[in-house]
Amino acid sequence: MVGLGALPAVDAARKPNVILIYADDLGIGMLGCYGQKIVTTPNIDRLAAEGMKFNNYYGGVFCAPSRWSLSTGMHDGRLGGWKHNAPGLLIRLDKKNTPPEKATELLNQYVEKSSAPIPKKEVFMAQIPQKAGYKTAQFGKLDVGFLTNHDRVKRFGWDFYEGYYSHGRCHGFYPPYLWRNGERFELEGNTRADCGKMSEKGNEPVGEGGETYSQNVFIEGILKYIRDHKNEPFFLYHSTQLPHGPVAIPELHPDYADNDKLSLAEKKYASMVKMLDDHVGLIMKELKAQGLDENTIVAFTSDNGHEMYYGPKQNVHKQLANGEKANLTDNKWRTSNGGDVFDGAGGRAGIKRSGYQGGMQCPMIVRWPGKIAPGSETDILSAHYDFMATLADITGTRMPRGKDSISYLPTLLGKKQTKQHNYVIVNNGFDRMGRSALISQDGWKVVELDRKKDAFQLYNIKKDNEERDELSAQHPEKLSSLKKQLVSELNSKRPDLK
Repeated sequence: MVGLGALPAVDAARKPNVILIYADDLGIGMLGCYGQKIVTTPNIDRLAAEGMKFNNYYGGVFCAPSRWSLSTGMHDGRLGGWKHNAPGLLIRLDKKNTPPEKATELLNQYVEKSSAPIPKKEVFMAQIPQKAGYKTAQFGKLDVGFLTNHDRVKRFGWDFYEGYYSHGRCHGFYPPYLWRNGERFELEGNTRADCGKMSEKGNEPVGEGGETYSQNVFIEGILKYIRDHKNEPFFLYHSTQLPHGPVAIPELHPDYADNDKLSLAEKKYASMVKMLDDHVGLIMKELKAQGLDENTIVAFTSDNGHEMYYGPKQNVHKQLANGEKANLTDNKWRTSNGGDVFDGAGGRAGIKRSGYQGGMQCPMIVRWPGKIAPGSETDILSAHYDFMATLADITGTRMPRGKDSISYLPTLLGKKQTKQHNYVIVNNGFDRMGRSALISQDGWKVVELDRKKDAFQLYNIKKDNEERDELSAQHPEKLSSLKKQLVSELNSKRPDLK
């Protein structure tokens, strides 16, 4: 492992804590501060009202590349990046009632054999504050490549962790056990090997699946961690399952329980988003109670674009909700015309796994009292992989060479942003609705449809963020240059590992 050269030490009493809340499949349009009309999110909206809201921010198109990019500070088109293994081993072992010690042994053997090797020179996100003397903790969805184990989680730089090793188990909210620092701990009343995973129909009874809801375990652990570490700087990463489906919730939120305009699945989904917002509120309340509010940076984002776990998405990319035939040029599927009562992507084209804005444009909100101007907004071009450099600037740690990450701390502090991206890259191995994309600083975006057929599209998202007007015919030279740049970045070598 390569060492990180530390910058001059910052007075420990002045080092700000950092909390990153990372939602799962939460569309940018699901938050009130980004335009949501049905589901209210007052606590997250408060972060925006008291901090800065990003309007040109990008994640991945699904969980593995998004989390890999965040963790490595590299765009997800890099060679050898986010290879993932199959996630279902623990579920299969649990169905066979495999003894815990044997199951752990088999898990370690499988992870060792199937996971992408971690290069010796690799530096991960949590190692940045760790080098500066911070305590690091992760709660929730622990994996980056679908199935992990204790050794790999520790290698990522976490002093403390609590959550799921298996991506497959994360699709249920009632696991019979979770993992804390390498040890299994049982959850009362949960017996299903599939962790209480529901069907995509979402019509199962409310509260079905078990007795102990995983998100409630995590929020209790987070609040305890804040109390226990109030006297030392910490970086806390909450990679929550919410509101990833299939939809499941212990009880419907009273705001939606009697709403006859919503289906049961929609009520459950709205309640999951409300729980996430409520838990943000609990975190903020605890920070204030412990006297940490003024010296804690809280960032909120989501891994990728919106996904529908409650409506008619079976015709996505092919047919609109009204029966019209969709296409990828001027009549695209979008949550505003695809039968989504919440319009979770805010009218953007596509959803999770799409190369259009609905699949990759994410919320990002950062609050730091006394440092970030309340109610401020920025259009700076930025992505998940920029969090690492920003964290390094905040904690006073030198960044490893060769990372794609660029700190946006100057923007947060209202200072001149001298270093910016010429473009960001979002890689996508799916072909459901657009593939990989490059977004330039001046607002141009090229979307790969089919590289073998030389099929690419061009949009100006500064003027047309919903990607309604395809402009390749009007600007062939712009298309050609951006296409060349995109293709050169996909499967490119990693300069940080040289």
